[in-house]
Amino acid sequence: MNNPVYEVTASKSFAETVEQVKEQAASHSFRVLHIHDVMATLGEKGFVIKPLKIIEVCNAKYANTALQVDITVSLLMPCRINVYESENGEIIISMIRPTHLSKTFENPNLEDFAAQVEADLIKIIEASK
Repeated sequence: MNNPVYEVTASKSFAETVEQVKEQAASHSFRVLHIHDVMATLGEKGFVIKPLKIIEVCNAKYANTALQVDITVSLLMPCRINVYESENGEIIISMIRPTHLSKTFENPNLEDFAAQVEADLIKIIEASK
Protein backbone atom coordinates (compact mmCIF):
# COMPACT_ATOMS: atom_id res chain seq x y z
CA MET A 1 0.00 0.00 0.00
CA ASN A 2 1.50 3.34 -1.04
CA ASN A 3 -0.47 5.49 1.40
CA PRO A 4 1.51 5.84 4.63
CA VAL A 5 -1.66 6.70 6.57
CA TYR A 6 -4.41 4.21 7.36
CA GLU A 7 -7.69 5.89 8.22
CA VAL A 8 -11.36 5.10 8.52
CA THR A 9 -14.49 7.10 9.26
CA ALA A 10 -16.21 6.14 12.49
CA SER A 11 -19.95 5.81 12.87
CA LYS A 12 -19.95 6.82 16.53
CA SER A 13 -19.47 10.09 18.36
CA PHE A 14 -15.97 11.34 19.12
CA ALA A 15 -16.12 10.26 22.79
CA GLU A 16 -17.60 6.84 21.93
CA THR A 17 -14.92 6.28 19.30
CA VAL A 18 -12.12 7.09 21.76
CA GLU A 19 -13.64 4.63 24.24
CA GLN A 20 -13.91 1.98 21.53
CA VAL A 21 -10.26 2.39 20.59
CA LYS A 22 -9.29 1.97 24.25
CA GLU A 23 -11.47 -1.15 24.62
CA GLN A 24 -10.35 -2.69 21.35
CA ALA A 25 -6.69 -2.03 22.11
CA ALA A 26 -7.05 -3.96 25.36
CA SER A 27 -8.90 -6.81 23.65
CA HIS A 28 -6.02 -7.12 21.15
CA SER A 29 -3.33 -7.25 23.87
CA PHE A 30 -2.30 -3.62 23.60
CA ARG A 31 -2.10 -1.39 26.63
CA VAL A 32 -3.12 2.26 26.45
CA LEU A 33 -0.15 4.14 27.86
CA HIS A 34 -1.40 7.69 27.49
CA ILE A 35 -4.02 9.77 25.76
CA HIS A 36 -3.05 13.24 24.61
CA ASP A 37 -6.03 15.58 24.46
CA VAL A 38 -4.63 17.96 21.87
CA MET A 39 -7.75 20.14 21.76
CA ALA A 40 -7.55 20.72 25.53
CA THR A 41 -3.78 21.29 25.53
CA LEU A 42 -3.92 23.86 22.75
CA GLY A 43 -7.08 25.34 24.26
CA GLU A 44 -5.09 26.18 27.39
CA LYS A 45 -2.94 28.41 25.18
CA GLY A 46 -5.93 30.07 23.52
CA PHE A 47 -5.92 28.03 20.33
CA VAL A 48 -9.18 26.55 19.09
CA ILE A 49 -9.15 23.28 17.16
CA LYS A 50 -11.64 20.49 16.63
CA PRO A 51 -11.47 17.45 18.93
CA LEU A 52 -8.25 15.46 18.55
CA LYS A 53 -6.88 12.75 20.83
CA ILE A 54 -3.65 10.86 20.27
CA ILE A 55 -3.89 7.44 21.89
CA GLU A 56 -0.53 5.83 22.64
CA VAL A 57 -0.72 2.02 22.70
CA CYS A 58 1.88 -0.67 23.27
CA ASN A 59 2.06 -4.44 23.06
CA ALA A 60 4.94 -5.54 25.31
CA LYS A 61 5.76 -8.60 23.19
CA TYR A 62 5.95 -6.52 20.01
CA ALA A 63 7.95 -3.81 21.77
CA ASN A 64 10.49 -6.30 23.07
CA THR A 65 10.85 -7.93 19.65
CA ALA A 66 11.33 -4.58 17.92
CA LEU A 67 13.98 -3.50 20.39
CA GLN A 68 15.84 -6.78 19.96
CA VAL A 69 15.93 -6.28 16.19
CA ASP A 70 16.92 -2.61 16.25
CA ILE A 71 17.05 -0.44 19.37
CA THR A 72 16.52 2.72 17.31
CA VAL A 73 12.97 1.54 16.57
CA SER A 74 12.29 2.98 20.02
CA LEU A 75 12.11 6.34 18.26
CA LEU A 76 8.74 5.23 16.88
CA MET A 77 7.37 3.82 20.11
CA PRO A 78 4.71 3.66 21.33
CA CYS A 79 2.28 3.17 18.47
CA ARG A 80 -0.19 6.01 18.05
CA ILE A 81 -3.81 5.93 16.99
CA ASN A 82 -5.44 9.30 16.39
CA VAL A 83 -9.12 10.09 16.73
CA TYR A 84 -10.21 13.46 15.44
CA GLU A 85 -13.10 15.42 14.04
CA SER A 86 -12.56 16.40 10.42
CA GLU A 87 -13.45 19.75 8.91
CA ASN A 88 -16.78 18.32 7.70
CA GLY A 89 -17.64 16.91 11.14
CA GLU A 90 -16.76 13.27 10.50
CA ILE A 91 -14.94 11.30 13.19
CA ILE A 92 -11.74 9.82 11.80
CA ILE A 93 -9.52 7.12 13.26
CA SER A 94 -6.01 7.04 11.79
CA MET A 95 -2.44 5.84 12.20
CA ILE A 96 0.81 5.86 10.30
CA ARG A 97 1.37 2.38 8.88
CA PRO A 98 4.17 0.54 10.69
CA THR A 99 5.16 -1.01 7.35
CA HIS A 100 5.78 2.50 6.04
CA LEU A 101 7.73 3.55 9.13
CA SER A 102 9.86 0.40 9.12
CA LYS A 103 11.35 1.41 5.77
CA THR A 104 13.10 4.27 7.57
CA PHE A 105 15.49 1.79 9.18
CA GLU A 106 16.46 -0.17 6.05
CA ASN A 107 16.46 -3.36 8.11
CA PRO A 108 14.80 -6.31 6.33
CA ASN A 109 14.26 -8.02 9.70
CA LEU A 110 11.68 -5.36 10.54
CA GLU A 111 9.49 -5.85 7.47
CA ASP A 112 7.51 -8.95 8.52
CA PHE A 113 7.38 -7.74 12.08
CA ALA A 114 5.98 -4.35 11.03
CA ALA A 115 3.34 -6.12 8.94
CA GLN A 116 2.20 -8.11 12.01
CA VAL A 117 1.95 -4.99 14.16
CA GLU A 118 0.11 -3.16 11.38
CA ALA A 119 -2.40 -6.00 10.98
CA ASP A 120 -3.22 -5.88 14.70
CA LEU A 121 -3.54 -2.10 14.74
CA ILE A 122 -5.86 -2.26 11.72
CA LYS A 123 -8.01 -4.79 13.60
CA ILE A 124 -8.23 -2.37 16.52
CA ILE A 125 -9.19 0.52 14.26
CA GLU A 126 -11.71 -1.45 12.22
CA ALA A 127 -13.39 -2.78 15.38
CA SER A 128 -13.56 0.75 16.79
CA LYS A 129 -15.39 2.41 13.94
